[in-house]
Amino acid sequence: MRAPGFWWCSPPSALARLLRPLGALYGAITLKRMRQPGANAGIPVICVGNFVAGGAGKTPTTLALASRLIAMGETSFALTRGYGGRLTGPVRVDPARHVPADVGDEPLLLATRLPTIVARKRPAGAALARGSGASLVLMDDGLQNPSLHKDLRLAVVDGAVGVGNGLCLPAGPLRAPLAGQMEQIDAIVLIGDGLAGDHVANQALAGGKPVLRAKLTPPANIQAELADLPVLAVSGIGRPEKFAATLRAAGARLVGEHAYGDHHAYTAGDVMALIAEAKAKACCIAVTEKDMVKLAPLWPATERSLLLCVPVTLVFEDEPALDALLRATLARVRSATA
Repeated sequence: MRAPGFWWCSPPSALARLLRPLGALYGAITLKRMRQPGANAGIPVICVGNFVAGGAGKTPTTLALASRLIAMGETSFALTRGYGGRLTGPVRVDPARHVPADVGDEPLLLATRLPTIVARKRPAGAALARGSGASLVLMDDGLQNPSLHKDLRLAVVDGAVGVGNGLCLPAGPLRAPLAGQMEQIDAIVLIGDGLAGDHVANQALAGGKPVLRAKLTPPANIQAELADLPVLAVSGIGRPEKFAATLRAAGARLVGEHAYGDHHAYTAGDVMALIAEAKAKACCIAVTEKDMVKLAPLWPATERSLLLCVPVTLVFEDEPALDALLRATLARVRSATA
């Protein structure tokens, strides 16, 4: 599913203004729910969420935090709802046994880097993580879900689009009014540049919330491979234009783009059509890690050379500030339970 284009138009379009009363009601209900107390997991819980519906960079942020926390000696478990999967959980994701239809695409990607639990009921998922040896839980999404108490709440913001037209679903992308959500977070992670993102960052700073700036960057060897390479950009993510921009920034020559809906379930027909187009255009097919999880099992081994996975890593501008925030959170939680 793709987010409606009018969500990102500022000032709000006529359709957005027409839907504004419905959005105000939806946002008020969501905000009231966010303010409810949640169950204590017994171990620290760090939530990586966002203010809006759709992609902002939560999963790369979760992976980046996991890397920092592992370096600190922590045993981090990811906890996610498992959007697009049939299993309600709680279940520990096993990439050797589970497929996207079981647990969703993002949990499978997370599970390649750290232990990952899928659970519709977050407290049950946190309990399984703790029972499996987790020293802390990293929630990928769930900022608006009040069922589990969160010790550090990070809101990820895409610098290019910010919060769009500033209205709530369905009039705009916000899940609840921005001012109210700002009260329910501890810091924002601003990914990439843009006036829209800077506007949100300024609001956060005015409210005393730290802003952690970061950028998504492919590994050096992938950037070198992409330089002047003709590619067909293929993605099924929240904002496919971000992936296309990443390819262009690395010097790739885009000869075409296929932007499927977020969490798109690829078929054998999709694969054969993409292969045929790539051969006709004499190019490679560049995909995200999230899409690779779903495409790899469908891809013919004889055509593997056409497929190029482009992973990205979230790099923070001020890593000491991030580490200090993480350490302070863990120390605070553990001293309170000592």
